[in-house]
Amino acid sequence: MTPAERAPWSLTKKYRKTIWAPFVAGIKTYQLLEEGDRVAVCVSGGKDSMLLAVLMRLLQRHSDFPFGLEFLAMDPGYSPQNRARLEANGTLLGLDLHIFETDVFQVADWAEKNPCYLCARMRRGHLYKRARELGCNKIALGHHFNDVIETTVLAMFYGAQLQCMPPKLHSANYPGMELIRPLYRVHEEAILAWMRYNELEFLQCACRFTEKAAPCGGSKRQEVKELLARLKETNPNIEKNVFQSLHAVCLDTFPGYKTSGGEHSFLEGYNAKGTR
Repeated sequence: MTPAERAPWSLTKKYRKTIWAPFVAGIKTYQLLEEGDRVAVCVSGGKDSMLLAVLMRLLQRHSDFPFGLEFLAMDPGYSPQNRARLEANGTLLGLDLHIFETDVFQVADWAEKNPCYLCARMRRGHLYKRARELGCNKIALGHHFNDVIETTVLAMFYGAQLQCMPPKLHSANYPGMELIRPLYRVHEEAILAWMRYNELEFLQCACRFTEKAAPCGGSKRQEVKELLARLKETNPNIEKNVFQSLHAVCLDTFPGYKTSGGEHSFLEGYNAKGTR
């Protein structure tokens, strides 16, 4: 088989339980797709987005209802080598990539504070804009299970808030557009196993900011990733427990919370509850 044939075949065979099943479960559980949707699968060139593209195309073939796909790849200022790798992998996996160029890296490089935050916001905006031009109503990103729990721990440890990465959300600046995360239940270790099994090589860290530091490391996210790995040695269920806790928030036990942009205290209606 060619790589374009072997990669999806392995997902329904060898990795049916660890990738295909949780992928489909996530789609159904969080109602990420509807009949008539046109989804722009955002392909950065890394392992996660490349797997997502292969999965979405495979799902399109086996879906009970029709939906459209576009494979959207933004070059935010990649090196010639990374741009070539992105194009080569697209061809290798039989993906018809819509590649467009932006100056996101160049602009974000001028930011004195939080260049990664600015870069992410700018990239998201460009993807929404180009997706809408292609007639899409949704963009799909490759955030996976581990991204979800790492983001949660990061927000608590360094952002002083309990905040999660939702499976989908409406765009604030592009009415009618949604962002979906179909890999929400897929573990990173399964993605790495699939990549190695198919002898595929994807972009590691194509970002110029992380290239200046340690290879894809030296960040708070990497610290959290390593912390969770150490905790997993004595509690194998640590990641699963964090993930499940996001689906079982006991709001009545919190002294404060935020919703729809407003802050609330447990004192609101507290005395009334005590007289019931």
